[in-house]
Amino acid sequence: MDKAKLFHQFVRFTTSVHQMTNDMTKEIKIENITTVQYKILEFITVSQPVTLSEISECLHLSLPNSSRELKKLIENQLCEKIIDSNDRRKYDIRLTENGTELMNKVFQELESKFQDRINNLTEPELKEIEEAIQILQTKFLHR
Repeated sequence: MDKAKLFHQFVRFTTSVHQMTNDMTKEIKIENITTVQYKILEFITVSQPVTLSEISECLHLSLPNSSRELKKLIENQLCEKIIDSNDRRKYDIRLTENGTELMNKVFQELESKFQDRINNLTEPELKEIEEAIQILQTKFLHR
C-alpha cells in the first residue's frame, strides 16, 4: 500500500467534503445569524453538550471570538450555558428549545438537498456509500 498516495486521496476527499458542505449550506440564510454563528450551532447540534474550548478548537476560532459569538447566540435564545454543579467555573453549552427547533428546520433543508444528490443512485450504490461512511467512522475518524 502506497501510504503517500493514500494521504493524497484523503486530502482530495476532505477538500471535496468541505466543498460539498459549503455548497449545501451557502444558500441557508437564517435571519440575524452569521456564518460563524451557524457553524457553532451546527457543531453544538451534533456534539452537545460542548465546551467553549471544543467550539474554539473545532472551528479554528480564538477563545475570545468564540465567546463573543456564543454570547450573541445566548442572547438570541438559541443556546444556553449549563453550569457544572461540581465546579461552578465550568459549564457545558447546549441548544435551547428554540435552537433545536431552528436547527431541525435547517437539517430538513439539508436532508432535502442530500436526497436530491442521492436520488439517482441504485440500492447497491447506496449500500456502498453507507458501508464506506461506516468504515471511515470506525477505522479512521473515531478517536
